[in-house]
Amino acid sequence: MKKLVESGNKPLVGIVTGSPNDLPTVVKVRDTLTELGIPSEIIVASAHRTPDKVLAYIKRAHEEGVQVLIGCAGVAAHLAGVIAGHTRLPVIGLPLGNGPLTGLDSLLSTVQMPPGVPVATVAIDGTKNAAMLAARILALKYPEIDQALERAAEKERARYEQSADDALAQLSAN
Repeated sequence: MKKLVESGNKPLVGIVTGSPNDLPTVVKVRDTLTELGIPSEIIVASAHRTPDKVLAYIKRAHEEGVQVLIGCAGVAAHLAGVIAGHTRLPVIGLPLGNGPLTGLDSLLSTVQMPPGVPVATVAIDGTKNAAMLAARILALKYPEIDQALERAAEKERARYEQSADDALAQLSAN
């Protein structure tokens, strides 16, 4: 889809994931943003293994016009909190369902932030909601993103308004 927001091809959303192993899940965030016409970028940087890379990216992202950051991490999942502790940009935490506790540990460590260091947290592996929340934040400034969100909502409503027979036929076709 054509980018709705003219940002000089600079990303408006920065997606940071703590491990290259998480990319198959994290790429779904980018895919949803792309469907909405929102430029984004994915960076692999770990709060524990490459903390200097995380801090350098936060600084660069802020300077280059990124407006929302999404921190994606599993297991200990401190990434979104580290990001939030070093920026005034909105931060969305995406806990990932990897590891022995299937994401419960990530969820709790992402959502339990100290006062004054907010992280908006979505469900475990909630890639679409992370992207949609970023889009809603950006829609406050960009009317074209608000319109893209409305079109996406209409498409979703239409899917639920069809008959069961039509839905089954559509599933069979896919």
